[in-house]
Amino acid sequence: MGVVIGIDPHKGSHTAVAIDGCEQQLGRIQVRSGARQLEQLLGWAAEFEERVWAVESAGGLGYLLAQQLVGAGERVLDVPATLASRVRVLATSKSQKTDRHDALSIAIAALRARDLQPVQRADHAVVLRLLAKRHRDLGRARNRSACRLHALLIELVAGGISKEITVNAAQELLDRIEPSDPVAQIRHDLACEHLDDLRHLDTQMRVSKRRLEAAVRASGTTVTDIFGVGPVVAAMVIGHTRNVDRFANRDHFAAYAGTAPIEFESGGRSIRRLSLRGNRQLNHAIHIAAVTQIRHRHSPGRAFYDRKVAQGKTKKEALRALKRRITDTLYRQLRADAERNQAGPGGQAGTTHQSSVTGFEPRTPALRKNHSRTQPNARTRPSRTPQPTRTTT
Repeated sequence: MGVVIGIDPHKGSHTAVAIDGCEQQLGRIQVRSGARQLEQLLGWAAEFEERVWAVESAGGLGYLLAQQLVGAGERVLDVPATLASRVRVLATSKSQKTDRHDALSIAIAALRARDLQPVQRADHAVVLRLLAKRHRDLGRARNRSACRLHALLIELVAGGISKEITVNAAQELLDRIEPSDPVAQIRHDLACEHLDDLRHLDTQMRVSKRRLEAAVRASGTTVTDIFGVGPVVAAMVIGHTRNVDRFANRDHFAAYAGTAPIEFESGGRSIRRLSLRGNRQLNHAIHIAAVTQIRHRHSPGRAFYDRKVAQGKTKKEALRALKRRITDTLYRQLRADAERNQAGPGGQAGTTHQSSVTGFEPRTPALRKNHSRTQPNARTRPSRTPQPTRTTT
């Protein structure tokens, strides 16, 4: 690696620092964020022939600049903000928060750290992540409006609506209310406004889900064959996983998803703790799939969960074990999808139209068939994929 250029991106400006292999500073520039930011940075860096750009949070605040550099044919690395912060503290023994020091720390982190992810051109995975985020934001907005409507109805009618609120039930209740004073009238008016918001958000969520379904179909993924993984969960999984090839094995993927336990050892005592690390959105998607399997008694996931509880595990421990098993299945499906896409339209050699790459029939639950309480019939096609080993918690 010749010259490393670290960039500390901000909304109004970008600070870049160039260093050599000995961490000696070769130059520094600050450019304003705007239409000429790429031109100015490339013009300044023209004297450094063998250069690598390191952008902090290339998937966040530095997304646009990183994509512009990649589009210009430059090699760009994504440096996590936490890594750059550690470098800055270790280098100065105190946190001196300036754009100049931040850019230098980013460049040193890119020079010394291993396995930093190169920034790739935005692809269909980014589309799915954006659509999933939009759908999640709409759901949160609807929950806020529903909670506020609940609160107003309780102040208007004793008990309000006891069950989950719906537009029709709330409208019928509001039609029967006759405000007796100005305060009640204002509450009634605000409740009607929140009801209008719910109608609008319900319409938006229906449109969002149809758009998600179309985007997931266009991706050609097979993760929706897993029990409990619908279009929304599939979009979250693919969008936050991005390129599955960056994970060496299923254990690395589970660590990234936060479903692998953390080993803690001190004084000869070794235990495993619940992981709160990793990508929390991906972890949430896997949690939804696990809860869905537990709710359906015919799913192999429910049988696996019941067996763990019968073995003495707590319900939370059994849920975590199921989440890890689903994570392994997701990794296998994503890996098979990637291999099929690399092989071209015909897929892998030996793949038939009747069976997917992993041997799952459409809508087959995530876990192995022998986890189910019922035995598969003789006509069931056997899986061609080696079965995953058991994972204990």
